[in-house]
Amino acid sequence: MNYHFYAHKQVRKNLLSTLQNTSMEDLLLIPDGFNNNIYWNIAHCVATQQLLHYYLSGNPFRIDKYWIENYKKGTLPNLNVDASEVEDLAFLLTETARILMKDYDADFFSDYTPYTTSFGMDLKTIQDAIVFNNMHESQHYGYIMAQKRAILGEKY
Repeated sequence: MNYHFYAHKQVRKNLLSTLQNTSMEDLLLIPDGFNNNIYWNIAHCVATQQLLHYYLSGNPFRIDKYWIENYKKGTLPNLNVDASEVEDLAFLLTETARILMKDYDADFFSDYTPYTTSFGMDLKTIQDAIVFNNMHESQHYGYIMAQKRAILGEKY
């Protein structure tokens, strides 16, 4: 699983760089042809990771439920985000990746409720969920790159 954790940290590093190097205006702008924004995609990754790993294993979330309620699948972007929330999200991107590895090593995920994702993937173990979550976060990073191109045009 070491490689999968390495991949998770790398995706999170890319998301963090985008979060920290994109203006607040661009983070919150919903480009034409999209139904969400860069900020929502990043926060959604954090919320979904918690649902796939902690909720489905019967464990408490490692983040405030605010993030789950506002950024889980089916939610809409919040356009009233302030700088402190962006800072909180930056912290969560790094910290939840670190805690996941620690919890995995401590056998925190011994029980797992099987789940079929909307992507059509059957998750039967925490290992399946970790691999799928990497794919999910990479997919959202791709959306983010497309949104940046839509916002910034050719200079991106």
